[in-house]
Amino acid sequence: MGRCHLAGTPSRPGSGQRHTRRCGGAFRPARRPSSAGARLGSIEAMSTEARPHSAGAEAGSARATADPLALDRQVCFALSVTNRAVLSVYRPVLEPLGLTHPQYLVMLALWGDAPMSVKEIGRALQLDSPTLSPLLKRLESLGLITRTRSPQDERQLVVDLTDAGRALRNRAEAVPETVVRRLGVSLAELEELHDVLTRINAAALRAGALDQH
Repeated sequence: MGRCHLAGTPSRPGSGQRHTRRCGGAFRPARRPSSAGARLGSIEAMSTEARPHSAGAEAGSARATADPLALDRQVCFALSVTNRAVLSVYRPVLEPLGLTHPQYLVMLALWGDAPMSVKEIGRALQLDSPTLSPLLKRLESLGLITRTRSPQDERQLVVDLTDAGRALRNRAEAVPETVVRRLGVSLAELEELHDVLTRINAAALRAGALDQH
């Protein structure tokens, strides 16, 4: 049977040496983690704590330094440029129909709800009378619409489609698909854009930015 020597107890009389207890490895001190492992753990902990703070600080700094009047950050500028770009896509598609884009919009309203009063067309297109009247005169000269006084109220002009105007609808049915194809944007993206623009327009109307007729 092995012998156990307690700390402070000489192993042999007169030896003068002290030993720790040696039974089955008892009282052995726990091993310390290697210095490399300890350093790695510390680095990971520091990195985990520092990353969110650093990202947040960078984002805050970017917001603080962003110029609110930078041209490329203005929604009005983006809408204006996009409007011109999209109209340039419509132009060659509408030319075979003999229509400009504003005239095309008037025809869209009439293809959906003719006959309509001039006020109803203006309300649908959000156009005032001085802007709308020349469009109607031109469409009438093209033989696509008629303008007559309302039997109920002679102060009102009623706009209706001619046979030629109704027939033009069949040719115009290819316009939306052609424009989407030329834009190279998915239908889902365009529908999402339409929804966003509709909400913006409604908000602008509520704010009184556009004149309702």
